[in-house]
Amino acid sequence: MRKKILNIIAILTVVSSNLFSQFGGNPDIVEIKSYSSFDKIYPGSEFKVAIKLNIAETWHINSDKPKEDFLVPTELNLNELSGFQLVKKAYPEAKEYKFSFSDTPLSVWEGEFYIGAIIKVDENVQPGNYNLVFNLDYQACNNQSCLAPTSVSDTLLIEVADKSTPVNQINQEIFEKINIAESPITVQKSDEENSISSTLEKSGLLVGLFFVFIGGLALNLTPCVYPLIPITIGYFGGQSEGRTSRLTLMGLLFMLGMAVTYSIVGVVTSLTGAVFGALLQNTIVILIIVAIFIVLSLSMFGVYEFKVPDSWVAKAGGARGGYYGAFFMGLTMGIVAAPCIGPFVLGLVTYVAAKGDPLFGFLMFFVLALGLGLPYLFLAIFSGKIKNLPRAGMWMDAVKHIFGFILLGMALYFLLPLLPKEISGYILPAFGIIAATYILFFDKAARGVKGFTIFKTVFSILVIAISVWALIPSEKQSIDWQKYSDSALTSFEGKKGAIIDFYADWCIPCKELDALTFSDANVIEESKKFITLKADMTKSLAPEVSALRDKYKIVGVPTVLILNSKGEEIKRITGFINAEEFLGIIRGVQ
Repeated sequence: MRKKILNIIAILTVVSSNLFSQFGGNPDIVEIKSYSSFDKIYPGSEFKVAIKLNIAETWHINSDKPKEDFLVPTELNLNELSGFQLVKKAYPEAKEYKFSFSDTPLSVWEGEFYIGAIIKVDENVQPGNYNLVFNLDYQACNNQSCLAPTSVSDTLLIEVADKSTPVNQINQEIFEKINIAESPITVQKSDEENSISSTLEKSGLLVGLFFVFIGGLALNLTPCVYPLIPITIGYFGGQSEGRTSRLTLMGLLFMLGMAVTYSIVGVVTSLTGAVFGALLQNTIVILIIVAIFIVLSLSMFGVYEFKVPDSWVAKAGGARGGYYGAFFMGLTMGIVAAPCIGPFVLGLVTYVAAKGDPLFGFLMFFVLALGLGLPYLFLAIFSGKIKNLPRAGMWMDAVKHIFGFILLGMALYFLLPLLPKEISGYILPAFGIIAATYILFFDKAARGVKGFTIFKTVFSILVIAISVWALIPSEKQSIDWQKYSDSALTSFEGKKGAIIDFYADWCIPCKELDALTFSDANVIEESKKFITLKADMTKSLAPEVSALRDKYKIVGVPTVLILNSKGEEIKRITGFINAEEFLGIIRGVQ
């Protein structure tokens, strides 16, 4: 009986609202406006849409689940358009109000709010502009009556772009208010990144972790890792007293230090999507790294020795110092290698950032660091065997002094971005001359060991020769680079396209590109057909650099973008590439 009464009430309200509208009393109760999450969309991708609703004062509309059968729910629909599909909706939380005609509180919306949606674009959709028409079906009521169910629509213009075109996120302040997840692949990525993401997506977690571990091992072949080898040998060789078990434990702590660094990077990346290597773009972090190198070097000169607390020593059976040093050395070495260890890590960073799962990011980068650090475990063990060489004694102190200077040199290297460019090129050569001169003439350690004295003399003379050569001014051939500016890309008249080199002062592969690739005579000649720009990413915390990074989706350095004469990205190079390969790429630009 109650149900019949409610149905009669519903019919009467509809009839009365129709009569009301016939007499000109049906105003525009609801207005809608649609927004996209990206300025351009790729075929085969997904993107978010936000529908903003404004409901007139004193009125409300039923939610998507109004709780009574006789009330019409609000529903968002996309008009049929080939190649576009509405795959997910996100309605906001509704308010519950008690009305006289219902024993149950009804679920309604009022005021201003947003409805979210995800649109999927088919792979075969051609580049161009498309109109997406969104319809909102609703029924509006106030405290006295309900109007007839009706609908309102809005048209959203979408540009589908070629996959070489940069895509930018827009309207983020709106989408922060909507809780709806989209596909992780929504922006353009390099071939390496797509390959890595695809591999990890298709494989299970264990297979994916094994793949990442192998990738970590392979990273030991990249240029950024080379400086770690002599430092590691020097550190563990210089603190080699003790059993092999002790050296193994120190090696494990070294690996753990690297793993902690990378795990932090993984968590931060998953939460923020930040550029890998951004740690080295912060002055405070750079100074901390420099201080760590200086602290470690002083231990090599015998100023002090890393030592665990005596109570721990007793419990560990008398194990002697060096454990803290090994751990902190691992922390530092992880940061040294982090910024520029190749496309594999750049792809992994992008994948982890898209996932947005801190635990997943931690796990991936922890395993990556284990792979990267495994060779150093063996290096720690076997470099320590230097103590078994004949006549061990004072010459061991001389070895520690040499590697102490190497650590000081690394401290100066990381300090260079903070120094004026007018003097930064002279700092390391001058230090090399001073350090080698001290070792050759003033270091009294191991003077009685003939074989080591010969080695020390040859080593010092070699360092002095290289340092003097570095100080001699020379004509360096290179591409005629201009500082990056948006205005430089407004006209491509007479040019095949543009080459944009994104670099940082602390990036070793960036320096290799300059020295070995961009200095090649054939590359220089072919580059004259392009607009050639350098974009400095050293201090990416600066607003203008951050904006540039977001505009071109720069995940790490070095990154070289090749644009055609229309300004479209046709090739993205991450990491070092030799002159022959680079020449083939730019010659192929039409």
